[in-house]
Amino acid sequence: MNKTRNQDHYEVEGLGTAGSPLIMAVADGHGSAVHARSHLGSRFAVDLFVQEARLFAALAQPRGEERPPSLAWLMRYAEYAFPRQLVSAWRDRVLGNWERASSHGEPPVRDEEKLLLYGSTFVGAVLTPRVFAAWQLGDGELTIVGDDGVAVPLAPQEADLGDETESLCTPEAWLRVRTHWAPVTAPSRAPRLVALSTDGLSKSFASDMGFRQFMTGLDERLSAEGTERVRAALPQWLGKASQHSGDDTTLVAAWHTTEDPRDPHDPEATAEMTSPAAPPVPAVPVDMEDLRDPYRSDE
Repeated sequence: MNKTRNQDHYEVEGLGTAGSPLIMAVADGHGSAVHARSHLGSRFAVDLFVQEARLFAALAQPRGEERPPSLAWLMRYAEYAFPRQLVSAWRDRVLGNWERASSHGEPPVRDEEKLLLYGSTFVGAVLTPRVFAAWQLGDGELTIVGDDGVAVPLAPQEADLGDETESLCTPEAWLRVRTHWAPVTAPSRAPRLVALSTDGLSKSFASDMGFRQFMTGLDERLSAEGTERVRAALPQWLGKASQHSGDDTTLVAAWHTTEDPRDPHDPEATAEMTSPAAPPVPAVPVDMEDLRDPYRSDE
């Protein structure tokens, strides 16, 4: 929280059930002078991710007598169509904002320069009774805690150098989006704790091990103390992290609390330390030309 304006944005909705899929997202605007409108870029990223995630969840868990697409088809959609649609929608939103907010008497500016002003990373996840999927572009963390321990499945193979990171303003950014795909084969296979955080949290620790220990401790405190006490403590924890990292710090987490087998996907979402999310945005059309045979049984 050391910047003049917080560049982070977040949203959490749903319970992880068929009728109420869990959707989580965080985004971190770059914040430098070169990215002077990145506080808007991060907001657009979260708003549009939530919208695309609702479409994905609806495909994964269709209503009524409609037969759901195969898991193989959904995986291809998650890996290829979802990133392309999200990045395209973000670019359109940014360029539209530029046109509305800028003086038409200014010299012409290339689209790439406009996009650079709004640069942002994002991490987002969707949980339904059928599948858990997540996407990431740039820094930040998706953390999963379960019986097997702590996993950070979208961590890059090579760490970014200095403050450099992939961004929504990067050319062909959809090719750089990392995807995590995990079918939920049984209620017990659903993740117990899912956490999304901007890099201000991980950078506050001296090592990756310290970050993992923090997430393990978060899971243990949720089990021992419940969500309300942890929710109340989050602002203090993240405030300390921000002091150590010198960066905005945002954490959203969903914890699987119910033991009722009739509704095994009922996590409680906790989120602190950022401003409220913006109102929902208009729908973005889905282009599924490259994803044929959605109902083929090839799982």
